[in-house]
Amino acid sequence: MSTIDTIYNLKDVLFSILFVAGDGIEKSFLSEKLQVSQKELEKALQELKNDLSGDKGVHLIEYKNKIQLASNPNYANYISDVLNPIREKSLTRAALETLAIIAYKQPITKLEVEDIRRVNSDYAVQILVDQNMIEVVGRKDAVGKPLLFGTTDSFLKRFNLSDINQLPDYEELLERIKTIRAEEDENKQETLFKNVDNIEFEEDLPDFLKGEDVQSISADDTIA
Repeated sequence: MSTIDTIYNLKDVLFSILFVAGDGIEKSFLSEKLQVSQKELEKALQELKNDLSGDKGVHLIEYKNKIQLASNPNYANYISDVLNPIREKSLTRAALETLAIIAYKQPITKLEVEDIRRVNSDYAVQILVDQNMIEVVGRKDAVGKPLLFGTTDSFLKRFNLSDINQLPDYEELLERIKTIRAEEDENKQETLFKNVDNIEFEEDLPDFLKGEDVQSISADDTIA
């Protein structure tokens, strides 16, 4: 394909590449390989993003200077019902709570997460690792060299964040989110941030976690 052809059909070329690739691709890499300027690339990407918007089944997402095709989040339940009839379709509340702590406090050890939640978090951490929401990013310079966890690119994509800096300010979030202890106690479940003298939530979950199909935690999940 010549450079001229690529420019004329750049939007469609990009769509084809992203469709076949599946994973995100660096914009600079695309610009280099397609021999187009950054300006031309951005223009074509914007046109493609406009085409793939609203009620379209596929959207164009961007994160960490990468672009990728992704399903419309409004259709997530339908997709899960068809493609994942056996797999658990959502994170438990315990996993979401753990994920929120790691997202804001990363890099953080499991013990530090448990100090905040006041409950064992082995299961929640393992679920998040299995679903590629978090990963080991190093070891803390402390006795035993405990593992440090941070969020992944998959986390950014799942919650439609271009960068971790898009998370709401942690202190502001704590001020405007109601405590969920009453709701959790009513259902006899483990509460989020039981040490409410230090941390209080005024709603149910951080904004970026809202919309998740949160499952209730059964008795088998009390050790989370």
